[in-house]
Amino acid sequence: MTKPMLIVKFGGSSIATPDLRKWVQSIEKTGRPLVIVPGGGPFANTVRQFQTRIGYDAEAAYRMTLLAMEQFGHALVALGEKLVPARTLEAIESAQARGLVPVWMPSDMILSGRNADDTWSVTSDSVAAWLAAQVPGSPLCLIKQIDVPAGSSLQAISAAGVVDGCFVALLHGSTRVYVAGPSDLAMSGRRFAEGVLPGREVSSEQPHGAFAEAAQ
Repeated sequence: MTKPMLIVKFGGSSIATPDLRKWVQSIEKTGRPLVIVPGGGPFANTVRQFQTRIGYDAEAAYRMTLLAMEQFGHALVALGEKLVPARTLEAIESAQARGLVPVWMPSDMILSGRNADDTWSVTSDSVAAWLAAQVPGSPLCLIKQIDVPAGSSLQAISAAGVVDGCFVALLHGSTRVYVAGPSDLAMSGRRFAEGVLPGREVSSEQPHGAFAEAAQ
């Protein structure tokens, strides 16, 4: 049986670090079909920064933030040797079948699949959770600029602001979530090559450990 694809949300905060190219190189070693969900990073921050100054509404900001993710996505494609843009599940699977690593450009799928009354805040974490729900059973790795403690729970990392408040609600029940931080980079290439995700798995159980107090 073919294993589900790996989903890797590449945080936009990596833009300002020397680890950016190293993560790209590690991801390209993947021994299993993989798709990258790009973060918004400074591109999304610009959307938020100018919303008050210019006066565009939440709907415009919503759409602009999705495009901000695509801006980072195109930057990642330019840095990689095997990365290609993909807008649909069919395009993602086609790229993977050719031995390439698709970078998902989310605006078309998100906007076409969105209900009129959807009000969840657009962050790359939520968008990655939404994509993972479209392919149940595919594990999701969030590349962050933080190392979460072993034994962390989804509720705890949400309460601590590691992921946004909508992330947990958008997850499919079968999605296993991992968070990979700076300490995981050294072994990430080997783990991707083995077809597994780097980082620490985050459980859906009640929080304990270093994030427990933040979740209360």
